[in-house]
Amino acid sequence: MRISDLVAQYIINMLEENDGDAEIRRNELAETIGCVPSQINYVITSRFTPEQGYLVESRRGGGGYIRITRIQMDHRSTVLHLINSIGDSIDTKTAVSLINELLTRNLITLPIAKLMTSAISDRPYQTVPSEYRDNMRAAILKTMLLSTCT
Repeated sequence: MRISDLVAQYIINMLEENDGDAEIRRNELAETIGCVPSQINYVITSRFTPEQGYLVESRRGGGGYIRITRIQMDHRSTVLHLINSIGDSIDTKTAVSLINELLTRNLITLPIAKLMTSAISDRPYQTVPSEYRDNMRAAILKTMLLSTCT
């Protein structure tokens, strides 16, 4: 398992043990896991984003901390939040991450996740000029997300 996966799993476990809230000290966590503090930053900025359903607050200084809170929203609010966060374009990697987050939160089923992942993969867009692919992918993903609200 990669260090970034270990860090993410450690934080997720903390969130689960504390009802969706985790307060960490970056240096202490890095020492516990056996990595450099910058890897903690990388994991937090890439895996604990508002689009993935988390709020991150940090306080710098000697007693500094990073507080991560899992956002609790109903299905419709979550989907509408995600649609707003997509904007006019989305790349494949970000779209897959978003779909995986929906699956993890049990907001979509595995068959729906597979269907959505197929629809936003690069293959269907091969004939579309490259400068339009991410825009088309975003529009299709938003439409699929909206259909999960009805």
